[in-house]
Amino acid sequence: MTSPIRDRVEAALRQVGLPDGSGDIVSKGMISEIIVADGKAFFSLTVPASDAERFEPVRLSAEKAAAGVEGVSAAMVVLTAERKPGGAQTAPVPPRPQAPPPRQQSAAKPGIPGIERIVAVASGKGGVGKSTTAVNLALGLRTLGLSVGLLDADIYGPSIPRLLAIRDEKPKTAGGRTILPIEAYGLRVMSMGLLVEEETPMIWRGPMVMSALTQMLREVEWGKLDVLVVDMPPGTGDAQLTMAQQVPLAGAVIVSTPQDLSLIDARRGLAMFRKVDVPVLGIVENMSYFVAPDTGRRYDIFGHGGAKAEAARLGVRFLGEVPLEMAIRETSDAGRPVVATDPDGPHAASYRSIAAEVLDELGRVAVGGAAAPRIVFE
Repeated sequence: MTSPIRDRVEAALRQVGLPDGSGDIVSKGMISEIIVADGKAFFSLTVPASDAERFEPVRLSAEKAAAGVEGVSAAMVVLTAERKPGGAQTAPVPPRPQAPPPRQQSAAKPGIPGIERIVAVASGKGGVGKSTTAVNLALGLRTLGLSVGLLDADIYGPSIPRLLAIRDEKPKTAGGRTILPIEAYGLRVMSMGLLVEEETPMIWRGPMVMSALTQMLREVEWGKLDVLVVDMPPGTGDAQLTMAQQVPLAGAVIVSTPQDLSLIDARRGLAMFRKVDVPVLGIVENMSYFVAPDTGRRYDIFGHGGAKAEAARLGVRFLGEVPLEMAIRETSDAGRPVVATDPDGPHAASYRSIAAEVLDELGRVAVGGAAAPRIVFE
């Protein structure tokens, strides 16, 4: 089913030629289905894997052509690689050396200018409070004196705009080429949820998702950051694996709840990061316990201590536990995270302690396992 705007975008793209002058990108069948949502156009440009760099000017021309169409306020065009017959590769991933040391693998990935370290917050499944943890971890790192950014990489279900009450903010561009992040509680923030309405479904395949994430990483004016916290999509699928392979992650934080089913998924997430030589900084046990506000009695609704025991079994650091608490849920839904709005409260203290553990573990990884000075909250 077509629409007038899609037809106009397609007509504009017919004016975008190939580098060798052999035709245009539409007639050559290189354009995916064009999605127009909230005045923004999204589509992918399929190119041979070996020519990805050569087609970058074509991508920019296609993006400019689409954005110039009446009824389109902005466009995002992503490069995807052509599938080779008999091959399973869907994106231009450089070949990995055989069993390289972790430090060599990290060095092979191009860094993001101005960003010292990138930390992924991940979970093996959804619904464990990963995004809430990512927000409060970022804020906790900021209370330690660091300059911090936050990237919402959960393309299919971006929740950071809601958690920081920036859903109505619209990113601006710098010179029409790069995007300026939104400032919230002292964090520099970018999310696909800032570009489309909350209810808009993102029907994208893995390579298109990865290309969009790459753009949000490399075409955003992050400035100088000590740490960029990335709220990863839940699970261990192609998008998560490819991002872990292509982004120079300093480490990953795994979020789990105490029950066995969640811990099984957490193991998968940990195994994925280890497979691509990304250091696992540790495990956070979210929804660890519940304290009844009327009686003060503690209930281990999902069990307790499972993540701590799992961390010990797997040989990774246990970063801390966060209770199942109504105040955390309410402040998160209201876009008022506890670390920012109740910094002296017990829940903020939990997140700050986890942030200190993460920072300490980053120091250990950076110096090859030697202990770094620890920050202790009394």
